[in-house]
Amino acid sequence: MFYDLGVRDFLDRAETVYPDRVAVVDEPGQPAASWGSVSYRELARRARAQAANLDALGVPAGGRVAIVSHNSARLLTSFFGVSGWGRVLVPVNFRLAPAEVRYIVEHSGSEVVLLDPELEALRDSVSAKHVFILGEDDEKIWGGEGEPRPWAGDESATATINYTSGTTARPKGVQLTHRNLWLNAATFGLHTTLSDNDVLLHTLPMFHANGWGMPYAVTGLGGKHVVLRKVDGTEILRRVQEHGVTIMCAAPAVVTAALDGAAAWEGEIPGRDRVRIVVAGAPPPTRTIERVRAELGWEFIQIYGLTETAPLLTVNRFRSEWADLDAHEQARLLGRAGAPALGVRVAIDTDGEVLVQSNTNLEGYWENPEETDRVQEGGWFHTGDGGRFEEGYLTIADRKKDVIITGGENVSSIEVEDALSSHPAVREAAVIGIPDEKWGELVTALVVSDENVTAEALITHCRDYLAGYKCPKRVEFLPELPRTATGKIQKFKLREPYWDGHDRQVH
Repeated sequence: MFYDLGVRDFLDRAETVYPDRVAVVDEPGQPAASWGSVSYRELARRARAQAANLDALGVPAGGRVAIVSHNSARLLTSFFGVSGWGRVLVPVNFRLAPAEVRYIVEHSGSEVVLLDPELEALRDSVSAKHVFILGEDDEKIWGGEGEPRPWAGDESATATINYTSGTTARPKGVQLTHRNLWLNAATFGLHTTLSDNDVLLHTLPMFHANGWGMPYAVTGLGGKHVVLRKVDGTEILRRVQEHGVTIMCAAPAVVTAALDGAAAWEGEIPGRDRVRIVVAGAPPPTRTIERVRAELGWEFIQIYGLTETAPLLTVNRFRSEWADLDAHEQARLLGRAGAPALGVRVAIDTDGEVLVQSNTNLEGYWENPEETDRVQEGGWFHTGDGGRFEEGYLTIADRKKDVIITGGENVSSIEVEDALSSHPAVREAAVIGIPDEKWGELVTALVVSDENVTAEALITHCRDYLAGYKCPKRVEFLPELPRTATGKIQKFKLREPYWDGHDRQVH
């Protein structure tokens, strides 16, 4: 017998097995009224009500619902209330500029948009038929006791569209199916040894590759979600102490924040010998990994993946064979991207690009068949990253696609170059990522100008077009940019002086 996998399976199990357990502790300090502590019984009721209210709005199975929100219990519920009954959730990065949000809403064809109260100004700039403000419109979204129309389920149906920056100036919509998300969550839970005793602190934005699948995995196993709206190192430690947190997912910047918080913390660091911190976006420096293990006493787990792979591809977790090595060597080994997760096949092509086959690889890019065909050529997903695969472990050595990963967020260098080039004083510009202890990579602009313009003026100009995290943090002026004989800018030459002494060209 064959039965379709679906994301609602995770919530159905939690409601059946753990109905009276606390499912989520909402962020207390947010502009909307906090939901406080919500049981799995109540979370499931609200998800059903959300689906029923979408029925009433006439949103069909396959219809898109966008949500632009900080981490919240409302966003967590929407992973199930939208996708669980056949619709497609479009989680949007709340840091994006209004024009970027408008593009995603229009490109995805979202009929409904749910906005964080801090982003209410976007109401008049998005073109969706229905726009609701979280908190203010809760009754319209999650109110009532109605039962949604049944959905038979289809594991090949798109469950989410996640927009990611890449080699094009416009973000691409990654279609992930119920099967993609189900298998990613189950595999992620297996490799991180999740159980019903786990307490997940949401230090990772939930919009980011659907919280890497943890909203599904932790729910299915009956664990507790603790929502963190904004990252602050001291607050992370306080929540770990208050809620008995056992696991969190994080970009390198969050790791740095926790270490900074620990430096000023009085008493024993919360979570010592209990917390697992799962890190991706770019491997932190070896010294940072050493500090996490020594100063925090937390287990460090490195993963590698992309939004297009739902995201898990490789996992690097301490193994018994390393027990006799010194702490520095252990940290160095943990800094590799990792070994293939269960069901993932890794290959390196003749150009050094990392190729992968996995049941979590994207269905395609939304309304972009040409790019879909390109990245799936030959039956492999082409990651755009250069690397080595040795003794069962993958190391990422270079990024072939022009993407900078800063603080765990993807930034298209092409997009930033477009914004810079729109300034009349800029003759040409190249944008690269340079190593940074806190952010992993720093967005850096190398500009050729014939006029007297300051770095500050160019950064301010970019803020009119781009989200703040995409804007250059450093601008340097050059007389010319190095080019090939055919006129292509040689970015590897621009990167060389900044990456000299580093064993890989990505952080």
